[in-house]
Amino acid sequence: KMAPGIRLPRAFYARHTVTVARDLLGKLVVRRRDDGTVRAGRIVETEAYHGPADQASHAHRGPTARNAPMFGPAGVAYVYQIYGVWFCLNAVTGRDRFPAAVLVRAVAPPGGGGAAKDGAGPGKLCRLLGIDKRLSGVDLVTGEELWIADDGARVPRRAVAAGPRVNVGYAGAWAARPWRFWLEGDRSVSR
Repeated sequence: KMAPGIRLPRAFYARHTVTVARDLLGKLVVRRRDDGTVRAGRIVETEAYHGPADQASHAHRGPTARNAPMFGPAGVAYVYQIYGVWFCLNAVTGRDRFPAAVLVRAVAPPGGGGAAKDGAGPGKLCRLLGIDKRLSGVDLVTGEELWIADDGARVPRRAVAAGPRVNVGYAGAWAARPWRFWLEGDRSVSR
């Protein structure tokens, strides 16, 4: 099966995290499994995590084995596990060795048509697409298992909403930054 769209180039990711978070809306997360089957979901919700000063970011306390991909080149996947159950997909952004990434919070079916109940929320979208920790560090620009593509779908500016990030109350003033972006009215956006 042909993969949809054109893979995003490294230059797309090598920009300010907040810009990338907004621009990822409408793009497709594409996952090719070992058996060759391809699944995709349209990104309808993202969150930006920017630099070592961002107290909501995994990079806030410096590099660890877990967050190492965040310090690598832009355009690499950072996948981590929460609550011992759910995996979360991030795309590393910005300049090399500056830890920044965009969390993909929700995807919808690429062709539209109803709520992707399975893709609402970062853990559910990873389960839907078969994304786990083994894909952390995979290159989204050159890799064959996981990438993000542009199929030409346009997202009008007025359709994009912004607000504070979710579940980061511990981050003080950083929690209030409007670094969560979503498509207004899309039924796949997490609650």
